[in-house]
Amino acid sequence: MSKKVEEFMQKVTERNPGEKEFHQAVREVVESIMPFVEKNPKYQEAKVLEKMIEPERTIIFRVPWFDDKGQVQINRGYRIEMSSAIGPYKGGLRFHPTVNLGILKFLAFEQVFKNALTTLPMGGGKGGSDFDPKGKSDNEVMRFCQSFMTELARHIGPDTDVPAGDIGVGGREIGYLYGQYKRLRNEFTGVLTGKGLNWGGSLIRPEATGYGCVYFVEQMLKTKGESLKGKICAVSGSGNVAQYTVEKLMQLGAKVVTLSDSNGFIYDKGGIDKKELNCVLELKNVRRGRIKECAKEFNCEYFDGKKPWDIKCDVAFPSATQNEIDENDAKTLVKNGCIAVGEGANMPSTPEAVEVFQKAKILYAPGKASNAGGVATSGLEMSQNSMRLSWTREEVDNRLHDIMIAIHEQCVKYGKEGNYVDYVKGANIGGFVKVADAMLDQGLV
Repeated sequence: MSKKVEEFMQKVTERNPGEKEFHQAVREVVESIMPFVEKNPKYQEAKVLEKMIEPERTIIFRVPWFDDKGQVQINRGYRIEMSSAIGPYKGGLRFHPTVNLGILKFLAFEQVFKNALTTLPMGGGKGGSDFDPKGKSDNEVMRFCQSFMTELARHIGPDTDVPAGDIGVGGREIGYLYGQYKRLRNEFTGVLTGKGLNWGGSLIRPEATGYGCVYFVEQMLKTKGESLKGKICAVSGSGNVAQYTVEKLMQLGAKVVTLSDSNGFIYDKGGIDKKELNCVLELKNVRRGRIKECAKEFNCEYFDGKKPWDIKCDVAFPSATQNEIDENDAKTLVKNGCIAVGEGANMPSTPEAVEVFQKAKILYAPGKASNAGGVATSGLEMSQNSMRLSWTREEVDNRLHDIMIAIHEQCVKYGKEGNYVDYVKGANIGGFVKVADAMLDQGLV
């Protein structure tokens, strides 16, 4: 590792103690970008990289709410407004017990690059709370969302900061949040994305991250004269991203053999079919149960407490959470003949796992490129809201497909090394150049 990278990272860790996910995200970017920055003195002189890792604004607030027993509960809320160089802050809200400042800063930092790659005018941000929606009644979730938005509303707006959903924040939560914003501000604007279709939402938005990830992997495979047809695919997770990754893979003729949740994974050697997928959709989106129930219903194998990366596959789609593939998992995937990895989740592979994939020269798509379809379609929702229009399903899907092709082209442009494309380097430099040039144009900001 270069001395400059280590010196830079030492300052980052000293200024942001204990935020290991943020350190990991910054290191991954800096290792790719530092040689490029050194060749372009204008970025060094303006200390663009140093500015980029410092949030423009960090908001932390308390969220008191009543549970169904009439007891007061208190959670902590956050919004990290990382960069507005190319547009309003844009990024999801996450409700999960693991949420803390370091995780949200890592997600916001990643979001800056991801949004820049989409070609749309969106800055980067992220937010959320350590509130856990699991096991809560609809009324409890509503009261929490209303309290959360009462504070957040003063910091966001359609031209300032446009949050969306993330883990623990789906259509139900977005609805409650939007209703409270509308009540407080007395305006109907596109301040949140992921809204319901009949009150400003966009077609394809729920499907967008999963569909986009598959479109990106499809482009990677094309560089090797391959396609997804007939490929055996292992997918982790069973939430929104995983569900629609499976749906699109099935449409393109691939065979998906796994899905998982935090308790374990299911394995269907013959391939998950539409009935099984519908079971997962109903189980996770309505009943909010565990994936084990679908294994029983369709008589497929269930592995308690395990991840699906031991299963032999051609393409892996980690779509659950950060750092779910470690070095040993990566070695197992490569050993079993995996030729491509498309990250549906944010930073699901540890640095050691990424190194394994790159050494093996397999096609590896980092999340900031391959899962950008979700925020890209959020950007399309913002456009529709601004124009008071609603595009057809086909029109949104076509635009999403074109955006994922454009992201792939940027990654190839900046990441091609002989016959190999370093997609990590390509995504990082491609996103960096757009944001850095905007920062230079705008002066000392």
